[in-house]
Amino acid sequence: MSMKPRLETAFERMLFRSRWLMAPFYVGLVAALLMLLVVFVRELIYYVPQAFAADHAMSSNDAILAVLTLVDLSLAGNLLLIVMFSGYENFVSKLDLEGETDRPPWMGTVDFSGLKMKLIASIVAISGIQLLKTFMNFAELGQAVNESEAMWGVIIHLAFVCSGVLLALMDWLSGKTEKH
Repeated sequence: MSMKPRLETAFERMLFRSRWLMAPFYVGLVAALLMLLVVFVRELIYYVPQAFAADHAMSSNDAILAVLTLVDLSLAGNLLLIVMFSGYENFVSKLDLEGETDRPPWMGTVDFSGLKMKLIASIVAISGIQLLKTFMNFAELGQAVNESEAMWGVIIHLAFVCSGVLLALMDWLSGKTEKH
């Protein structure tokens, strides 16, 4: 019965503990979530008075663009939460939240594959909203559509959609593959 060399054991322990170097990244993502909140509140403060202004009533297109902006920021915030919680639990440490009654049911169950799918789905939704806002801005301003900007917006969105479909296909294929 051979014992593992001390140096190897020490290296493996150091390697395992190095996962804590990721913790500052999650603190940074909390700061990013706070930044999104500030931008969301600023947008809300900007749009709400316009919706109730008697002299310059907000058009339906303006209202839709405002809502899309707020939804876009909300989706980005949701994406940050998913990455923070899932990433921390998958790569650093389990969240010990004894006594918490409102813990979302997905917490602790999203593995790396699920995280990838949620990430790409959120990116596709955000990209779709941005593309819709671009086309609505052209219509609202009465401008001719900037064909180059529209084309690149559609190409980028389709690239995200194709990436999502390919990731889902890879996950499906790896689920069908016999494990060694």
